[in-house]
Amino acid sequence: MLSLIGKRAFVTGGSRGIGAAIARRLAAEGADVAIAYEQSADAAQVIVEELNNAGRRAVAIQMDAASPDSIRQAVDRAAAELGGLDILVNNAGIIRGGPVETMSVKDIDDTLAVNVRAVLLASQAALVYLPKGGRIISTGSNLAERVPDAGMSLYSMSKAALIGWTKGLARDLGPRGITVNIVHPGSTDTDMNPANGPRSEAQLNRMAIKSYGRVEDVAALVAFVARDEARSINGSGLTIDGGANA
Repeated sequence: MLSLIGKRAFVTGGSRGIGAAIARRLAAEGADVAIAYEQSADAAQVIVEELNNAGRRAVAIQMDAASPDSIRQAVDRAAAELGGLDILVNNAGIIRGGPVETMSVKDIDDTLAVNVRAVLLASQAALVYLPKGGRIISTGSNLAERVPDAGMSLYSMSKAALIGWTKGLARDLGPRGITVNIVHPGSTDTDMNPANGPRSEAQLNRMAIKSYGRVEDVAALVAFVARDEARSINGSGLTIDGGANA
């Protein structure tokens, strides 16, 4: 289904895992795609070549999600390379886990800079380009709404902040016909949290469906929210976690 023909998307954290799957799915549905990476230049180029070979325009852009200047420059370059922007996917994120008493100020600042401030700044920069019908979609976490294990308080706080941002921005941009939503993956099989990893059994036990999610499934949900048919989905959090939070 080429439901995104003519659309131009920018995906942060798009060189691997969920971000790479989102870039592939948006391109498969017809969008031209720019992906941001921080250090994985080779992996990003593989994605770009794959999408170019499939007939889509694609470009990789280096971006430091902790740097306001880098974020703004990356959004501007994405728009310049693609001839505009219709879809922003805020996917870049980091995890700093552990007991509260061992968290350093740097851990706190890094987490909030990448997981929260970068989303705000990228959205702000993209608004120069997004037309009526534009989409801002952020990757949250099911841990924003329920925290079953110790050691995740900082990460969960950062993702919970995006819920308020999404709802508020949806109100701000609704009159312009731009929707703002957040997708909350649960345990998803990636190199950061593999389905056969040491923490997988405990995560599986919390799920109603005893199976790790696939990055392709998360990408499919993001692509649906990006379509015209999703024009009435706004200010929403969409959880895809196998029923772990049910």
